[in-house]
Parts: sequence; C-alpha cells; structure tokens
Amino acid sequence: MCGIVGYIGHRDAYPIVIKGLKRLEYRGYDSAGVMLYDEESGIKLCKTKGKVSDLEAKAKEGFTTNGNIGIGHTRWATHGVPNDVNSHPHLSNSGDLVIIHNGIIENYAPLKEELIKRGYTFKSDTDTEVLVNLIEEVQKKENIKLGKAVQIALNQVVGAYAIAVFDKKNPNELVAARLGSPLAIGVGENEYFVASDASPFIEYTSNAVYLEDGEMANIRLHKPIKIRKIKDDSLVDPYIQELQMNLEQIEKGGYDHFMLKEIYEQPSVIKDTYRGRLHANEGIVQMAGVEDNLEKFLNAKRILIVACGTSWHAGLVAEYIFEEFTRIPVEVEYASEFRYRNPIINKDDVVIAISQSGETADTMAAIKLAKENGAFVFGVCNVVGSSISRESHAGAYTHAGPEIGVASTKAFTTQITVLTMIALKLGKAKGTLSNTDFHTYLQELEIIPEKVAEALETNDKAKEIAAAFKDSPNCLYLGRGYNFPVALEGALKLKEISYIHAEGYPAAEMKHGPIALIDEQMPVIVIAPKQGHYDKIVSNIQEIKSRSGKIIAVVTKGDIQVRELADYVIEIPETSDALSPLVTTIPLQLLSYYIAVMRGCNVDQPRNLAKSVTVE
Repeated sequence: MCGIVGYIGHRDAYPIVIKGLKRLEYRGYDSAGVMLYDEESGIKLCKTKGKVSDLEAKAKEGFTTNGNIGIGHTRWATHGVPNDVNSHPHLSNSGDLVIIHNGIIENYAPLKEELIKRGYTFKSDTDTEVLVNLIEEVQKKENIKLGKAVQIALNQVVGAYAIAVFDKKNPNELVAARLGSPLAIGVGENEYFVASDASPFIEYTSNAVYLEDGEMANIRLHKPIKIRKIKDDSLVDPYIQELQMNLEQIEKGGYDHFMLKEIYEQPSVIKDTYRGRLHANEGIVQMAGVEDNLEKFLNAKRILIVACGTSWHAGLVAEYIFEEFTRIPVEVEYASEFRYRNPIINKDDVVIAISQSGETADTMAAIKLAKENGAFVFGVCNVVGSSISRESHAGAYTHAGPEIGVASTKAFTTQITVLTMIALKLGKAKGTLSNTDFHTYLQELEIIPEKVAEALETNDKAKEIAAAFKDSPNCLYLGRGYNFPVALEGALKLKEISYIHAEGYPAAEMKHGPIALIDEQMPVIVIAPKQGHYDKIVSNIQEIKSRSGKIIAVVTKGDIQVRELADYVIEIPETSDALSPLVTTIPLQLLSYYIAVMRGCNVDQPRNLAKSVTVE
C-alpha cells in the first residue's frame, strides 16, 4: 500500500522524490515524508500527516532541499495512528541509519522488547522503527557494513516488506530489499531510482530491475547493482527489463480525474486486450499461456477463481461464462478467505488468480497454497513483471495500461475480456460451444469496444441522475444472471468513492430481505437489458414501483416496458447476454463518478483505500 521512492545520482533528489510520491498517490496513504542527504547538512528529515502537498508546504518552512541522495514515502497506517511522528522515514537511535518501509513486521513486538532491554528507545508506534534499530544493532554487534547488516536483520523478521535503507557513514549507497511488497530499481546513466513501481522514474530511464521476493540490492554510485538472496547470500544476476509504459499513460490527459480518464479509455484498452489474440474473421483465439497448457485446462475437473474486490466481481462474471461455454464447474473465492479455510485443492484443479496490480497479498498467498497442493495456476493481471505474473505457472496480461484511480474501472472490463477469450478457446477445444456460437461470440467481442463507446454517451444522463441522488444515504443495485456481478460492482464503486452505503443483490433475492428497505427515499438501480431474464426482472421492478422506490433502470435501446415503470432510464446498445457486463457496467461507473464529484469527494484517492493492497 505505502509508496516508496528513492534516488541516488547527479541530479537534485528532492524534486524527483516529490514528483515520484505524487505518482504513487494512487496507492492510498495518510502521511508522507522525505529524507535528503548532502555533505554539508548531513541527514535532513521532513515528514507530516496528510498529503504530499502538505509535505511540500512543510518543506518550505526552513527545510533545505539540496542533495543528490533522497528517499521518500507515503504511509498507509498499520502500526500507530497517522501523525507526523509515525510517518516515514524513520531514523535509528544513533541517527546514522534511515529507512522507509512498505509492509508489516509481524514479530515487531518481541524484537522491540529485546531492543529496549539493550538500551534502545522509540519515538514512534511503528514496526518500521523497530526494523531500523534492529539493523543498527546487528551492524554494531557484528561490526559489518550496511548491506550485510540488513541481510542478517531481515532473516530475523517475520512479515512482508519492501524497504530502502541509507547509512550516512557510507553515503554513496542505498540498500533495498523485498518480500511480499513490490520494488523496482530504475537504472539510468550514473544514477539509480528505487520505487514501488516504475511510474516515479519513467521519464528518466526505460530500464528497470524488479526485485524478486527474498532479494536485496546494493545500489552504489558508479558501480553495477549487486543483488543477493536474503536467505543464503547467493548472488543473483540482475535482469534489466525495458519498461512498456510511457509518461503520457500516467498523466491525466485533460480529464479532471484519472478515474474519468480510465472510464473513457475502455474502448481502446479492451481493443488492446484482444489485439493479436482475437482473429474473428479467421475464427481463432491465440493465447500462448492457454495453448501451452491446453491439456491442463481441458482435463480440469474444476476451475477455482481467486481474487479480491473488483477482480472478484470479474471472476463472478467469468463463472457464468466458463460454465456456459466449457461446462467445467467453477468456484469463485475471496482470496483472503480461501487461504485460511483449509480448502480442498486437487492436482487436476486449475486455479485462476486475478489481480490488477499483480501484487495483492491475499491473492499471492492463495497462489502459493494452490501450488503447494499441486494445482495449475494461471494468472490474470495488468502489470508486466508483477509478483503474480512471476509466481503463476502461466498467465495472460490485460494490457490495460496503468490504472491510477484507486477505484478500478478499466481493470474490470479488460479482465472480463481476457477471461471471455479463455472460455471461448476452451469451449471450442472441448466441443461444448458450437461452431456457430463460437464465431458469433468472436465477432461480437470484436465490436464490443464500439458498444462501450456508445455506452459512454450516457455521460450526460448519468450526470443528471447523479444530481438527483447525490444526497441519498443508501442505494440498492439489482441484477440477474450475468449482470448480478455487475450489480455488486456498481454498488462497490458507489461506496468506494462517494461513501454512500450501497448493496448489490440478485434481483430475485430482493424479496428475501432488502425489500424491507424500499420506500420513496430509496434509489434502486436495476440492470435490465433485453437479453437474459428480462420478464423476471420486469416483475422485480413492478414490486419496487408498488412500494414507491425510485427506479433507475439500465435498459437496451428501444425498451418500452421498463421505461414505463422507471423514474430514470439509461439506454445501452443491444448485446448478447454473456457479453453484456462489458457494456452495462459503463453507466454505473459514470454514475458513481459524478455522484462522488458532486459530493466533493476525492475521486482518485478515496479515504482509507489503497490501490495495491500488499498487506493482509
């Protein structure tokens, strides 16, 4: 969750670190801080509760910003409340060592108790201050350099971390390490960058090294990076990757918010997702990760989908699609529950792990559990080189480009696109999907970007409805079949960014509880396209109408029956039932966005949430 930025080189570090922290704001945070070093002033710290803009304002009050070495941090509170003292970076007792840390040290309490016995004092409530003092204790006791001290100390801790450590006694070096939390090293000309992802240094270099779990790096000026295994000190050859993103992708491009930009990118990114994979005219779906492991998929007795949040909703859509197209039983699990409930995993199971960031801690843990039990793991994620892409046996990238807004939008539709292509390929190979249906779905999936673009034309209608319901304290979302997960996703978007309580339900379940909530104050958003269970959902709408509920209906263009019952209607282009979630979700995204804007909420950085959840 936290954001890490570091620089060592020939440039002024402060503007690089500050700009980098702003690029990482999407990760979610509650405080920020920076450390700079120069020979004349030594170590300089500035940190504060609040946003990076608050840190900049505080830095103008007598904080000298010169120095070619710097580390910065955005903190999402775990141990200790958000305040100036608990903010990173943290100093060791001697003042020689400085650390920034993303993750959790689970055994910090006994370590802290032992360090107190040895004379150490602590200013903060954080586990991170314990870690930096543990490193200092090892360094003093063994009389060793920083890198070796970090390695020994990390072998004593339990938990997850991405860290960058600086020692003023050796000021031409940064030491970085990771276990469970992502860390990238940018390799420039006589300069290095350290960050939670590549976005902070994309304009300076296109070369990056991604540390693997259990690795640490000694980053020294005028010398190549040295990477070692934390456990056994063995050397690892650095693998330098060329970055696939560019600066334009991580700027707002004239939109008011990243979320709105990403909503409007969906026609193009869905096309990017199937580009080179979907050949509708030839009747081909090409996916190397599936083709190379086709027998494992075809022989699967069961498909298990593990994910969190929006990715879990994409998995629910995939459950309907896979079972219809392939006739393979599918179970969709919250990754956080899957890992703790002693699940039954068989060697002939296929586990599909879905994550936008590719770093979700619970999903990573679920993957490891599945592999330990002999299952085949297929990863679906967006970030090239991410932990899940490396940990899975095979997989597919969504190619959605960076998603900066904390509330996922294009991740949802591109994940569904990838999962649909897999299901189509397997259905064709198994013979459970007729040639006619296979070709029909290929052709329709190819034109889905045009239908999504048409659905985006509901923007003004969404704004009108948002103005009418922005002050509602509660909201109910209803859908059936393929669009029940869309109802869940619509409710999640609204509660995430507007802080309005919202729930998604299968429409038929309304009578089993939620109908008690319906009155003239309750907006009910009903997803009612012509395809699917149309007659049944019309009956559900009539039940709402008879209880004076305010009905907002998402309908197929030209609909008459629902239009007569609803207070507001949002029209979308006609789409097959199986592919309809790609279109029905669009107006719900827009509606949530405009309600949040009208309520004055921070759309891209909703409170308490983080984009990349790298802790449990």
